Amino acid sequence: MKGKLESVESSRQVKNFIIGPAHPLRGGIANFNEALCSAFNKAGIQSKIISFTLQYPDFLFPGKTQYDKGTKPADIKIEELINSVSPLTWFKTAKRIKAANPDYVIIRYWLPFLAPCLGTIARLVKRGTTIKVIALTDNVIPHEKRVGDRLLTKYFVKSCDAFVVMSKSVAEDLRQFIPDPKVVFLPHPIYDTFGEKHSREEALQQLNLRQSYRYILFFGFIRKYKGLDLLLEAMSDKRVRGLNVKLLIAGECYDDLSFYTNLIKEYEIEGNVIFKADYIPASEVKNYFAAADMVVQPYRSATQSGVTQIAYHFERPMLVTEVGGLAEIVPHLKVGYVVPPTPKSIADAIVHFYTNNLEAEFSSNAAVEKNRFLWSTFVQGVTELFVSL
Repeated sequence: MKGKLESVESSRQVKNFIIGPAHPLRGGIANFNEALCSAFNKAGIQSKIISFTLQYPDFLFPGKTQYDKGTKPADIKIEELINSVSPLTWFKTAKRIKAANPDYVIIRYWLPFLAPCLGTIARLVKRGTTIKVIALTDNVIPHEKRVGDRLLTKYFVKSCDAFVVMSKSVAEDLRQFIPDPKVVFLPHPIYDTFGEKHSREEALQQLNLRQSYRYILFFGFIRKYKGLDLLLEAMSDKRVRGLNVKLLIAGECYDDLSFYTNLIKEYEIEGNVIFKADYIPASEVKNYFAAADMVVQPYRSATQSGVTQIAYHFERPMLVTEVGGLAEIVPHLKVGYVVPPTPKSIADAIVHFYTNNLEAEFSSNAAVEKNRFLWSTFVQGVTELFVSL
């Protein structure tokens, strides 16, 4: 096996396509696909992304816009071919891939809505070729379930030769559809595309925040399963109130914003919460993480999370709940906390963190621990999986 792998890696004839969102589409999955494509190219594997001309119809998208105003990555090639609701484009995409004849394609799967589109493309690509299809599955069972999810997901997974998962819980979910899938677990690599870490003082100045307070950060899209309401209740704990700590919320709300603003009023914590309910451009991400003493992810359910990997890049302590694969990524009482998804447990951890002055220790440990999550390791794992096919 090793000899085959070395042969594959040393040959620049090996190439792949990544099918999934990329610039100008925005979000963590697009960021990931771009970083993965770049990592493949750096490893000597020719890689391109095939993205969407239409990812979601507007009426299905809960945010303000699907598009990023930032600049296109200069070191990768992106083709916008797929309309998720136009079968004609699925056939055109498959034809384009077959004409290029890559060794394998990686299809990003995270939502059953996209199963007809992506599953059909996979089947068409494989028909009459030796091209392998590897699914990179963020979720097999979605956080927010709908009628028909299982049938759609089954259609997609049955079209794939192998699977990459970024949490072991997703591998278990996959076995509900395929008894013995060819699957490899590769942890989510670190997001290193948001600039270098800088000083807390500079970040606070950029965000117009006072240095006399301490800050914990909730970052990313706001949805019910992410448990922001649990964190808001934890902030109302009288012990937390006495810590001179403010909660900094930074991310676009995909739920009813008034639900959260009403909770803030109900808990009488208006003075302890700073709410930036908007999409955070990539150029500003570093300020929020540099300003924070700790990043909190109070999720009710999860598989893996890009937020933890941004926190690792900026060497920030973390508080996560013991759901999905989060505990696999954050060592308890080393880099941060892994607690039950309850307001009291979250409050207990916040109090423990500040009363024991653990920011420096956890930050130092994060700087070491983050070396587990290299893009080169992820590329190596995908390559080994392909060779095994």
